[in-house]
Amino acid sequence: MNLDNQKWYDKPVTKIILITISLTWMIPYIGFVLSSFRDEQAVKRYAWWNSISSGTILDELTLQNYSEILFAENLSRSFFNSFAVTIPSTIIPITIAAFAAYAFAFIDFRGKDIAFLFVVAMMIVPLQMSLIPLLKLMKSGAILFGIPLIPELNINGTFVAVWFAHTGFGLPLATFLLRDFMMSLPRSVIESAKMDGASHLTTFFRLALPLSIAGIAAFATFQFLWVYNDFLVANVFLGINPRNMVITSHVAQLTVGNYGEAWHLRTSGAVISMIVPLIVFFSLQRFFIKGLIGGAVKG
Repeated sequence: MNLDNQKWYDKPVTKIILITISLTWMIPYIGFVLSSFRDEQAVKRYAWWNSISSGTILDELTLQNYSEILFAENLSRSFFNSFAVTIPSTIIPITIAAFAAYAFAFIDFRGKDIAFLFVVAMMIVPLQMSLIPLLKLMKSGAILFGIPLIPELNINGTFVAVWFAHTGFGLPLATFLLRDFMMSLPRSVIESAKMDGASHLTTFFRLALPLSIAGIAAFATFQFLWVYNDFLVANVFLGINPRNMVITSHVAQLTVGNYGEAWHLRTSGAVISMIVPLIVFFSLQRFFIKGLIGGAVKG
């Protein structure tokens, strides 16, 4: 094949550049995994690249770090707590956002553009700035001019509080992504259903929802990874009660130790906590990529 007729991504120079970038990105992760297998004294004495250059890396490898993490007390409960937090925190915002996205995409109503602008604006609200108001709201409710708008819930320290928090933080992005994805669906299909007398509810469940599976899977993957790996929100709303502790909080507690002396376990603890997100991501990778690019191209 003539080199001039090759596409840019088929050229040898492009491949070399891409391989170089990939290897550069992989180096920290290789060191991260190697450190998770090194013994305590080696980790505290010198860096992993020094071990490789000196040829002592094989003598330092051990499973002791993983043994201490895996056989830690209540670790299995922390995994269960993470799923108990993550699954509802993924399903609830997707369910609400799917209905909202359909309304923004296919229903004409007064103030639709302003409402959607408000949804997009909510994406820029810093999560950290909202935590204290949310804590007070979930404990004492909300009163405006002496009128109780939200009753006193007192749900801090429960999974429900975390579900509400992640739903609130995830809804704007979910609505934005799903609305853009639904806008890329063939308009003629929706119009045909309307001409045949189908209600919006029927059109949503029979057409829009099945055709938007890729977009829903894309956000579900994103939201699952975000919530499962979350440390801040879980700590704020659940605290450090061992019965409610999620895996990220539990690993952090184990690796700190009583006097901060167990930090060498951080890498092995992080590798263990990464197993579930990696399985989820690679299982749904095809839907994730298709869903992200689906809203960028009109169907």
